[in-house]
Amino acid sequence: MRRERLRLPPKVPAVNERAGFIGLGTMGEPMARALSRAGFSLTACAHRRRDALDRLVSLDGVLEAADPAAVGRASDVAFVCVPDAPQVEDALFGEHGLASGLAPGSLVVDCSTISPISSVAFAARLYERGIRFADAPVSGGPARAAAGTLTIMAGAHPDDYERVRPMLAAMGNAHRVGDVGMGETVKLVNQIVIANVMIANAEALTFAQRAGADLDVVRQILSSATGSNYVLEQWLPKTWFAGTFEGGFALDLLRKDLAAALDAARVAKHSMPATALAYQLYTARSAEGDGALDYSAIAKSYERIAGSEDHA
Repeated sequence: MRRERLRLPPKVPAVNERAGFIGLGTMGEPMARALSRAGFSLTACAHRRRDALDRLVSLDGVLEAADPAAVGRASDVAFVCVPDAPQVEDALFGEHGLASGLAPGSLVVDCSTISPISSVAFAARLYERGIRFADAPVSGGPARAAAGTLTIMAGAHPDDYERVRPMLAAMGNAHRVGDVGMGETVKLVNQIVIANVMIANAEALTFAQRAGADLDVVRQILSSATGSNYVLEQWLPKTWFAGTFEGGFALDLLRKDLAAALDAARVAKHSMPATALAYQLYTARSAEGDGALDYSAIAKSYERIAGSEDHA
């Protein structure tokens, strides 16, 4: 990927800029609310359903548009937050897509988690229309989105990052990590880590359980040992340890992210055998019907190996 060869459209002054938002899902709705409550003029439209839009219009003063093109006409900086690259492409370039309504010099900020290869390709297509682009995927989940404390990894030209930084600051802690595509790369690094760490926790704890260890003692010891990790300390107490896999971060969304990471690695001729195995393990769990559950449901596979379906 030669991001430096993309020719940027002319920049425009960033004064009292209007924001737009496409994708008011579990993450998009609280992110849009954070923008509106920070004082930015915000226009949005229904994408897959309109209940979130109705709440934002009635409670937060968000302006409603008929479709993404109309959002574009009402925006200087337009955010997209949808599940995967095909949905990003449709939001941008589909019938009545965002790009058809944006004026030259406008900026698209894609907060979806997709392949960096796709991000660079979308940027090139937008640049041909005189529209600038940044990828800014987020981490932290719905609770941190609602609190405005997301971690945001932005891939953008420095001028574009400075332009959008006040809006990103309304949603969380933003970091420019490089040019277009690098935000997605860093987000996928995070996804690779959490996917493998979750598997390590499940495998180790079911090993301890099978051996008859007291899991409360094991977890207490690990909290101050070298095996301590965020997933064990902060995530699993709300899911597996609490006896539920509902809510959280859907296993199928993590599978999608791992597929994007493996695709980028393939293009770069970079081997990631542990991630490839993780992808297969989560795929097997999804085939059991658990794709909509939190990704900690991978523990169910290890409980089966250990001969117990009881939660840790």
